[in-house]
Amino acid sequence: MSLLPIIEYPNPHLRERALDVDPARLAEAGFQQRLDDMFETMYEAPGIGLAAPQIDVLERFMIVDVTEGRDQPLVFVNPVIRERSDALRAHQEGCLSIPGIFAEVTRADGIEVEALDRHGKPFSMRIDGLLATCVQHEIDHLDGKLFIDYLSPLKRSMALKKLDKLRKRG
Repeated sequence: MSLLPIIEYPNPHLRERALDVDPARLAEAGFQQRLDDMFETMYEAPGIGLAAPQIDVLERFMIVDVTEGRDQPLVFVNPVIRERSDALRAHQEGCLSIPGIFAEVTRADGIEVEALDRHGKPFSMRIDGLLATCVQHEIDHLDGKLFIDYLSPLKRSMALKKLDKLRKRG
């Protein structure tokens, strides 16, 4: 396995909508290796989710593991949110593509998501809490949307100024 470079804001590829993955590709050794490399990269970063566009691959797949023990890795290929709860949850979010920036974002507390697993088997999950927040955040990446897009113009401006300062410090 190897660590993959994570592209950072304002890379324009983070704003592009990813294309569906042909399910036949899931059996390819290269695709499976990329998933393993993504997990290694995410855990090392450290993070709890990573979408393919963040490694400059404009395809609709992502990985997630919100457990402290890093022992429940999930793969979502061509994910679709089928249902969102009316109940909302505010959560402090960060992003590996916008390092060092955190902000409170409000999203649906519960969702139902459908996808293919890493072997092409369709599945559906009803999830809530942190896992639901993370899945919504990563699906946003597949749609070319970033968590800072949920912020007011003032808060987004402040966050981006902070990002510039962090980058200048090295």
